[in-house]
Amino acid sequence: ESVDPQKTAFVLCKAWTLYSVTPLYGFRRARLRHYARLLSAFIAAEKQKGLAVEVGVELDIKVALSSLAELRGSELDQAALLVQLSSRSRASSRNSEDKLVWSGWFCSMFGDDFSENVPEDFTCLPLFLTHGAESYTSLVGSWFQKTFDCCFRRLAISPLNLSWMVAMWAGCKLDRAASAVELVFSVPRLAQPLDISYAIHPEDAKALWDTVQKTPGEITQGEVDVFMDCLYAHFHRHFKIHLSAAKLVKVSTGVASAHCDGIVKILHSQYLPEVLMLLTELAISQIQ
Repeated sequence: ESVDPQKTAFVLCKAWTLYSVTPLYGFRRARLRHYARLLSAFIAAEKQKGLAVEVGVELDIKVALSSLAELRGSELDQAALLVQLSSRSRASSRNSEDKLVWSGWFCSMFGDDFSENVPEDFTCLPLFLTHGAESYTSLVGSWFQKTFDCCFRRLAISPLNLSWMVAMWAGCKLDRAASAVELVFSVPRLAQPLDISYAIHPEDAKALWDTVQKTPGEITQGEVDVFMDCLYAHFHRHFKIHLSAAKLVKVSTGVASAHCDGIVKILHSQYLPEVLMLLTELAISQIQ
């Protein structure tokens, strides 16, 4: 399904850190305002080193929780949940606009098979993406874990999954000029760190993928391997370096970029569902 670009614009061109989250127990969508007040009080209490803070009083950090029905793959998926932290300077006037300091959102894009096998009291939103200070991520994660008996884990991306991403995204047809397809490799066992950056013109990368892919809309591991082997062979022919001996740590395309540390930047709304579907799969595989 296509997504509304206006309602999902906040997702684009930001570096999101990925986490996998086990199902939330006892979460109720109708209580979002109540949860926001509790989370706000929790953050304030932690900032004051554990001193009690009354729920509902005016705080320096404001919390907003909202549903994003557009960010789901099917009717069986739960609507995405957006968490936003805003701050107001003590010196600013009451009418001044709050400044957004941290965002995070829970998402499930075509995670049907996973959610079908979970009891009724649990809410499945296995992918969590954050943008902002790690200290706020830690506070929000702690509150959700205590309140809904769930577990957060950083979601790393393996070189194998990075190669799938670059193959899939390089083959996407974009409605505007795309940036180069870039692969970054880390060379192991050196005294000083050394990275190799390999950039390919987007049209050349797409032409290569089109010759490799046998069935449009379907991708196999064999096709991904052939695609990467062709890129390795081309690089070796020119520079006499075997990239297969290095570690793939980052891929960038006109659709999105991804780093092995689990940091993703989504650049194009046209393929947002496909990117989130792949990330949801990775999150679910880590939970299972």
